[in-house]
Amino acid sequence: MIRKLCAEAIGTLLLVATVVGSGIMANQLSGGIDAIALIGNTLATGCILFVLITILGPVSGAHFNPAVTLTFYCSGDLSAIASFFYIISQVVGGIAGTALAHVMFDLSILQIAQTDRASPPIYLAEFVATFGLIFVILMGRINAPTNVPLLVGLYISAGYWFTSSTSFANPAVTIARSFSDTFSGIAPQASGFFIAAQLLAIWPALRFAQWLTQSKKD
Repeated sequence: MIRKLCAEAIGTLLLVATVVGSGIMANQLSGGIDAIALIGNTLATGCILFVLITILGPVSGAHFNPAVTLTFYCSGDLSAIASFFYIISQVVGGIAGTALAHVMFDLSILQIAQTDRASPPIYLAEFVATFGLIFVILMGRINAPTNVPLLVGLYISAGYWFTSSTSFANPAVTIARSFSDTFSGIAPQASGFFIAAQLLAIWPALRFAQWLTQSKKD
């Protein structure tokens, strides 16, 4: 279990460091053109997800995401105690990832984000993004288990562009990004609604995937 928790912590740390760090770098190099900055942010995030899930999946399952952990708890694949410690590891790792990115770019270690992402359409986008992520993971585990790292990386890359929220789809990442007043930040007043939308997506995504896979077995 210690190895699994360490894998979840370091995986979430590297994921958030990539999201925040690539956002800072992209913003610095894009000349103020947000579309170019988002392309850089998207590529880095999709690539690191593929790498991290590939190398750490055999250790912990490579959740890096409380919504994913709670999905496996609800499906009976993970105990309550393990789920609790997974989530703690993810949140702590995510905040550490934000701090690491800031140190690498010579910024204040932890900040309060000012980026306003507060609106009902954006909250709906987070529900959609998280529903899709969980659905992709669950269906991928059954239909293409060796391709799950690629599927997740590609889905989140697409989600950066087809959702108005840019597809956080992860409560630990949402918390971590609220401590970064940079391109990838989210103001705290919106983060709670993001997390609520993400958590609300778990049950319908799980039930829909279970229904589809059951009909396939039948």
